[in-house]
Amino acid sequence: MTGRAAGAARKITVRALGQIAELPAADWDRCAGDENPFVAHAFLDALEQSRCVTPRTGWQPTHLVAADEAGCVIGALPLYIKGHSQGEYIFDHGWAEGYARAGGQYYPKLLSAVPFSPVTGPRFLVAPGQDFASVAGALLQGAREIATRYGLSSLHVNFLTEREAIWAEGNGLLLRIGEQFHWNNDSYADFDAFLAQLASRKRKAIRRERREAIETGIEIQALQGDALTDEHWDAFFDFYMDTGSRKWGRPYLNRDFFRRLHATMADRIVLVMARRKGHWIAGAWNMLGRDTLYGRNWGCIEYHPCLHFECCYYQAIDYAIAHGLARVEAGAQGEHKLARGYLPVPIHSVHWMAEPAFQEAVARFLKEERAYMTGMIAALDQHSPFRQVTEPQESE
Repeated sequence: MTGRAAGAARKITVRALGQIAELPAADWDRCAGDENPFVAHAFLDALEQSRCVTPRTGWQPTHLVAADEAGCVIGALPLYIKGHSQGEYIFDHGWAEGYARAGGQYYPKLLSAVPFSPVTGPRFLVAPGQDFASVAGALLQGAREIATRYGLSSLHVNFLTEREAIWAEGNGLLLRIGEQFHWNNDSYADFDAFLAQLASRKRKAIRRERREAIETGIEIQALQGDALTDEHWDAFFDFYMDTGSRKWGRPYLNRDFFRRLHATMADRIVLVMARRKGHWIAGAWNMLGRDTLYGRNWGCIEYHPCLHFECCYYQAIDYAIAHGLARVEAGAQGEHKLARGYLPVPIHSVHWMAEPAFQEAVARFLKEERAYMTGMIAALDQHSPFRQVTEPQESE
């Protein structure tokens, strides 16, 4: 696969990898940067080496790598041939059903995403100093060629950045908007300074929840780097399996994945662990970006009121304030996060259907859905827990 950079004489060559380990980590990470841990070579490789991501599990790695005429890697695109729509968090099951009713075969399809991770981040990874449009254009062309060559129904890019989404829409892909709830750090000195900006009723409710979460003698620790041990991971994996099995039947990740992640990315992991009477009972796994804490999975083996809120939301805010992070992204779904200071934000995906008639049908659907989602985000924003400018601050 080759392509010429717009307005330039040089040629960009694109090739596909059967696994990310085929490319040196330094080459991939030079394009990915260090802002978002989920597109790091180590994270994606841990998923593959642990066998969480394989053709057997419905994820066939087909990553694209762009190189210049000298053979220097200048871009990359995490890419998978998918045999289902599980583990994506951008739901297209209705499209698959409609495609089947029309006599087509929706699976396999082509997907650029980070498996099992509803986290916004770059997907068209372009090395510093390179022209984004030229390199990303070559990668997009390469992805379309793969879809055509193997007779795949469609190409999807999930949780890409807004800048990438706008660019992709201008290059023939259909824009889809969803929503998540993120917490933004307004340079708060501490948690109380954050609470002071909330309406009195919300402020009191959060203080009550934090008290209730630990009133049975629960201790909570945020662990990172060398402080993490096999004891912590073994306990957390038990929580993850127990809770995941009850929520969606079969958890996606195995113990070997967390072992590999710890070996390569311990400094970018924040594990919030809760202990009662000397035994670990609950935990929340977070990943650390350059300026963002990303909440991933929660699990517990004992139920305690408000412990989930404390470990997943309030401890994350505490950590972000203490370390000067700009935001906390608490994962997919959950309007209950709004009352706890996490505000609605749009998330983006883009889509291309190989069949023109189906592309037109999806385009009509997405036009209506975008209008609905924009209105819903605006409506949710009206229920912000933050004080209005004219609201007096009550003493407590």
